[in-house]
Amino acid sequence: MNARLDYFAAPATGKAVKHLLSAGRALKEAPLPAATAELIALRVSQINGCAACIDMHTKDAAAAGETPVRLHLVAAWREATVFTEAERAALELAEQGTRLADAAPGVGDDVWARAAKHYDDEQLAALVMMIAFMNAANRLNIIAQQPGGDYEPGQFH
Repeated sequence: MNARLDYFAAPATGKAVKHLLSAGRALKEAPLPAATAELIALRVSQINGCAACIDMHTKDAAAAGETPVRLHLVAAWREATVFTEAERAALELAEQGTRLADAAPGVGDDVWARAAKHYDDEQLAALVMMIAFMNAANRLNIIAQQPGGDYEPGQFH
């Protein structure tokens, strides 16, 4: 399976994608636990059905030491006992921030309060940016039908 198009083939879109990838690298420097960032990236990608991003974030998380059990349970995090309360709050924020069309009022105050209980303002900003970034990356990959399976850990970092 091949992608429909190569964003890097045209100068303008290639430049835009390079800036987007640069933003993703900058988020790695945010004061957010790396495991939380990967779990968020994986969950957003699962919701959106982005094979390329699921492939990437599963492999990057595993390479960074994430356990197979936790990776397998991200899709069912509500019923899993392997996540901390802080991670659960971040996953809930990611879900509501991704499913904006499904939840007309957007992110609920209760969800925000649970996240704010575990993360300071700088970390909350990083969470919101990570959720928005992943949704953008997912959409680019899904529209172009970017396949998953060939990613090598750390390939874009």
